[in-house]
Amino acid sequence: MKESIKVFAPATVANVVCGFDVLGFAVNEPGDEVIMRRTDKDGVSISKITGDDGRLPLDAGKNTVSASVQHFLKYIGREDVGVEIDLHKKMPIGSGLGSSSASTVAGLFAINELLGKPLGVKELLPFAMKGEELACGYGHADNVAPALYGGFVLIRSYEPLDIIRLPHPKDLYAAIVFPQVDVPTRDARQMIRSKVLLKDAVVQWGNVAGLVSGLFMNDIDLIGRSMKDVIVEPVRSILIPDFYKLKELALECGAVSFGISGSGPSVFAFAKDPQVAENINEKIKQHLSSLNIGSISYVSAINDEGPKTIG
Repeated sequence: MKESIKVFAPATVANVVCGFDVLGFAVNEPGDEVIMRRTDKDGVSISKITGDDGRLPLDAGKNTVSASVQHFLKYIGREDVGVEIDLHKKMPIGSGLGSSSASTVAGLFAINELLGKPLGVKELLPFAMKGEELACGYGHADNVAPALYGGFVLIRSYEPLDIIRLPHPKDLYAAIVFPQVDVPTRDARQMIRSKVLLKDAVVQWGNVAGLVSGLFMNDIDLIGRSMKDVIVEPVRSILIPDFYKLKELALECGAVSFGISGSGPSVFAFAKDPQVAENINEKIKQHLSSLNIGSISYVSAINDEGPKTIG
């Protein structure tokens, strides 16, 4: 049995414009790393966190990584197991790219590997959702499911939990830009209307169905036509500086689609090749710079692997 393990788990783009709380995909970068070591002392502890600027708790019951591992150990009846965790944040916190879910998934994957895989991927997901509940007050799966499963994921149902991994075009690239402004997930969620007009719901259902159809049919143009959100984006876009100008710039550069990643402030576009994605990022970063807003950008294909052992 292994005594230590080092795991990487990927960032994710949730909602994918029209699929609020039910769609998400994983990317190759950024992501988080967890080092987990067996110890002689029972229980879970965090010995070190880097890259968080002191924002995350070392208290094992309050950190999403350790808390989800505690739930896991209790469930399998192994609370006698002692582990020590180092968390290395390799991605920005509060970016809308599933920062908490990447950490949580890395920790759960690590403990499951250390103990000889007592649970399958599907069985790990509820523990990852517990981490999301701790991080933002609601245990949604559109970040943790793609981070855990890899690829493009549909949450067909929450009760009972029903996760479907979707196919996708291999030549689909995500251009991602994180404007360095603060948009807390809890606040962004509270802005969303509790009731929607039936006509808006019909538009949204059609777009979600069109997006899923486009993924199955390998039809990037259909994917682009379907990635329109008439319910959440009009509200959340208020929190992102010059959102519609950024969208205009991305589409002028050849983006297939453009939208908010998760609750924001990160934005993303789909493109048909990596160079177009790079150009989109450059234009968006230039515009944000003209507003005196710093930004970080990434270009990635969809990550089909999910979490992985790296040492």
